Order: sequence, then C-alpha cells, then structure tokens
Amino acid sequence: MTPEQVRDTIVDGLEEAKAQDIKVMDVTGLTNVTDFMILATGTSSRHVLAIADKLVDYMKDRGHRPLGVEGQEEAQWVLVDLNDAIVHIMQADARVFYDLDKLWGEELQQIVEKSREN
Repeated sequence: MTPEQVRDTIVDGLEEAKAQDIKVMDVTGLTNVTDFMILATGTSSRHVLAIADKLVDYMKDRGHRPLGVEGQEEAQWVLVDLNDAIVHIMQADARVFYDLDKLWGEELQQIVEKSREN
C-alpha cells in the first residue's frame, strides 16, 4: 500500500469504529518518522480503547500490522504506529490539553517553510 492508501484505510477504520473529529495532517516535510499524523476522539476511555482495538484489527485484516500500540492502560490517549501514519486516539479533554492539532498543524508547517527560505 502507498502511504496515501494506508491513510485512507485508517480513516475508513476509524469511521467504522465511530471515532469522532478525525483529522489527517500531512507531516512529510516536518518529520522523517512518518508521513501522516491522524487524530481522532473517543467519548470515554472504553471508547478510545475500543477504537484502537478495532483499528488494529481492521488494519491487520488488510495486511498492515502496526509497529506498536501505546497508552492502552489508561486509555486517555492511545497511539497506534502504522509506520506511514501515526494515529492518536484521545479523549476530548486530553485532545484539548495536548493540542496536537496546533502542534503539528499549519503553524508548524509555516515555521519550517520560513526556516528553509532563510
């Protein structure tokens, strides 16, 4: 699968698991760790854990095994590393607190672009 196909498959899996507020960010020029950062919200720790478990199974069924899964103990924030994309499944309060949308979003991309121009 191409990175874009992996991204689209992940989004399909998250939607099937009833994840909320799914956001995909292309971080290709910002890091060499992954191509996409995908954020999703769950309504409770149980929902976050269920989304992560369903996503892992969904991707395995499509021949794409995760490199790792972290944060399952407390399930405030579960990270699923799928190599081409890193998925952050968070409860709403954790998502607001850590604000990865802003950290990895347009603001960082503009800073990186400006530094390359200089």
